[in-house]
Amino acid sequence: MSGATAAPALRAWSRAALVLVAVLTTDQLVKVLVTDGLLRGEQRDLLGPIKLVNTRNTGVAFGQLENGGVIVGVVIAIALTVLLVFFARNACRPLVWLPTGMLLGGALGNITDRIREGAVIDFLKLPHWPAFNVADAAITIGVVILFVVIERDNRAAHRS
Repeated sequence: MSGATAAPALRAWSRAALVLVAVLTTDQLVKVLVTDGLLRGEQRDLLGPIKLVNTRNTGVAFGQLENGGVIVGVVIAIALTVLLVFFARNACRPLVWLPTGMLLGGALGNITDRIREGAVIDFLKLPHWPAFNVADAAITIGVVILFVVIERDNRAAHRS
């Protein structure tokens, strides 16, 4: 990597790291507040139809692959490896650091729960939707932003 591309890439890695830390810290802090304030299985009305709950999830986002054990670990490891390789190759793309940080922060938030609790702590419940947490929201929003960034860059490349 030349000096001309090293500085923007380093800035992108730094920004992704800051987003990662912000997501991870927020996720873990809110989970501590929820587990300190609600018994496991308890729920309270939060805002309109939104409920605050204290539940566990052994699957991936929104309960997929529930009780998946090793399969869940393998899926997460593959996804994170692909993301890191993509980011390493594309760190200089505008805004790609944002979804990368969100995805890594969300994944690490849920991995932290798996290590500490054996399952992910979920605490927000919408009607007709599985319970989720800050990490899940960051992952979901991060995927959407990543697709937008990639599509925007692809359209710009086709115009030139």
